[in-house]
Amino acid sequence: MALLRSRYNYRNLGLLLLRIGIGIMFILHGWPKMTGGPERWEMLGKNMAVFGIDFFPVFWGFMAAFAETVGGFLLMLGLFFRPVCVLLLVTMIVATTRHVVAGDGFGGYSHALESAILFFSLYFIGPGKYSLDKTFFPDKKNRRIYS
Repeated sequence: MALLRSRYNYRNLGLLLLRIGIGIMFILHGWPKMTGGPERWEMLGKNMAVFGIDFFPVFWGFMAAFAETVGGFLLMLGLFFRPVCVLLLVTMIVATTRHVVAGDGFGGYSHALESAILFFSLYFIGPGKYSLDKTFFPDKKNRRIYS
């Protein structure tokens, strides 16, 4: 029962495990898209048409694949955490909208919507203590002064 009364002393470890787990899943989800080449990117990019954006589908598809694959890796590392959360959030909003418009039902869009909620929340929570952002971009109070 001590774990229930721990005042969340392991929250940074929990954030690390969450980042690693979700990061791996997004790398696995995005890798086939990333390696699919221009034909696959064009197919993905055409989903932007639900927002009235029907130009440069290869670019948009590549950006979605990039966001999932590279974003998943950076999420694991906790590097450039907030920009990565924004990229993944936007990607999941597009995916959610595409599934809703296609009439795929809750089962079709729930994963993307849940992921969007996760990345939106993580944006505010931050990467935690065990992250490269914490190492490379320390808080003002934790910066070393070099003279």
